[in-house]
Amino acid sequence: MNRYPLWKNLIIAILLLVGLFYTLPNFYGESPAIQISPLRTSAEAGLPLLQKVESALSKHVLAPEGTLIEGNSIKIRFADTDIQIKARDILQSELGTDYIVALNLIPNSPEWLNNIGALPMYLGLDLRGGVHFMLQVDMDGALSKSLDRYSTDIRSSLRELRIPSAGLDRENSQLIVKFRDEQSRSKAETELRKIYSDLDLRTTNTERDFRLLVSIKPEAHTRMQSSTIQQNITTLRNRVNELGVAEPVIQQAGADRVIVQLPGVQDTAKAKDILGRTATLEIRMVDDESDIEAALRGQVPFGAELLTERGGGALLVKKQVLLTGDRITDAQPGFDNDNQPAVHVTLDNNGARIFKQLTRNNVGKRMAILLVEKNHAEVVTAPVIREEIGGGRVQISGRMSSVEARDVALLLRAGALAAPMEIIEERTVGPSLGADNITRGVNSTLFGFLAVAIFIMLYYRAIGVISVLALGANLLLLISLLSILQATLTLPGMAAIALTVGMAIDANVLINERIRDELRNGLTPQLAINAGYERAFGTIVDSNITTLIAGIALFAFGSGPVKGFAVVLCLGILTSVFTAVTVSRAMVNLVYGGHRKLEKISIGTVWKPKTIKR
Repeated sequence: MNRYPLWKNLIIAILLLVGLFYTLPNFYGESPAIQISPLRTSAEAGLPLLQKVESALSKHVLAPEGTLIEGNSIKIRFADTDIQIKARDILQSELGTDYIVALNLIPNSPEWLNNIGALPMYLGLDLRGGVHFMLQVDMDGALSKSLDRYSTDIRSSLRELRIPSAGLDRENSQLIVKFRDEQSRSKAETELRKIYSDLDLRTTNTERDFRLLVSIKPEAHTRMQSSTIQQNITTLRNRVNELGVAEPVIQQAGADRVIVQLPGVQDTAKAKDILGRTATLEIRMVDDESDIEAALRGQVPFGAELLTERGGGALLVKKQVLLTGDRITDAQPGFDNDNQPAVHVTLDNNGARIFKQLTRNNVGKRMAILLVEKNHAEVVTAPVIREEIGGGRVQISGRMSSVEARDVALLLRAGALAAPMEIIEERTVGPSLGADNITRGVNSTLFGFLAVAIFIMLYYRAIGVISVLALGANLLLLISLLSILQATLTLPGMAAIALTVGMAIDANVLINERIRDELRNGLTPQLAINAGYERAFGTIVDSNITTLIAGIALFAFGSGPVKGFAVVLCLGILTSVFTAVTVSRAMVNLVYGGHRKLEKISIGTVWKPKTIKR
């Protein structure tokens, strides 16, 4: 009656053994390490790079505690953080700009655990230390940028179709194309509908002209918002890689927000500056034919823009963008012929062809190279084109420092943001505070477990001891599940573990009290054990399903730390039901199931109701 078949006992034993193996890595801790990965995906981090790294470290008398080639990166373990930081600086100077050298942490678990895929849980920012940013995308800026692009494209299309127009203006979120006669407007409307499927075209008339109102369709606008967020996430990931941050978290949060978590980052000001900047490159022609004095008085000619040249005065630049940073394949800091800091830009094939044609057609004219940051354009340099320039190599120089040249090269190389982003939330967690959070979280779980264990063992005696062992098995399986899933453990997650300890014992209490009730009703101990588990099962499932539904709702509608809490809570509910119903029953069967004539069981005092005689 109270015996499990051998296969069921073996399954429970194997599950607990697997749980033990996958829990063990969390107790070995981590060592400071350096992670080296190639900047370009085409390069490989193999044995030659490892030999070069070991040679550089031995030259400076730095002995690593271990090396590992994992994927397309090399990880080197050190004894302490002082040696780690010193090694990072040495390797950055030795390897140059072709590799990303990042600070990291490597688990200290034995090799045999790593071979079976037993890895520790990933610690969140509040436990590991680092910086957390929440950035909001300027969707109005993205819309403005799209309208500017459509404005240029529509002008070019009308010119190619030889449809005369009386000008193109912009008003709020729409473009106004003016025509002198209705026939030209009708032809333009027909042709533009064929070319631009994402634009909504409407007609209106005034006393002076015939107008075509152009706006972006709602569905196209939604698509544009989604693509803007995704492009910004990709660009941010490239920039974070350039910063040399190991295992960053970059994810969308809501319709127009992005969360960036950078573990182990110490220079938060540098990270904030690089993430928030929106530098992109534009090449336009200088308008030397118009009157600069009139422009300074406010009479800026149509199709031109009054800008400031770095280190110089005002400059009239045509609005038409001839080449953008989208054509850049590489950008590296360096020096020009006068030994001044500069940025050397390499263009792709199309960009090289456009630039070659541009310089061939404008020999003797001035070309403006602009850096655009947060919708603010600045002319870095405006040289005179002396001859045709081929090969796709462009040099940007003009009153910039070496630090600025390096930052500009980083931004151009990583790509431009599709729309400006503003940091609306910033949190920094130091390594010591993270360690303190871990200590507090572990202590809260440990003390809670001990308090519950002492009470249960005193109240239910031997059956209470079995309940405590089942509670320990619950913690073991929960931590192993989190490790197998490589879940990110945060401070709210540790709170959920502590909460699970308190909730998990409820199922054992229900079972133990049900066994007591059956003993009061006169059943034999063996029958009472069987009836206690069978009849308590429905109540346990019902009570835990309601909590599970609440946990699923938290996961579905929550974000960030709330989701982490929900994941641990839901997994804890599943493991607590399993251990309370199955693991504890197996242990009870092993202790009492072999007795044919069981007189009593140690489950504390069983109070029988008094009978009143009349």
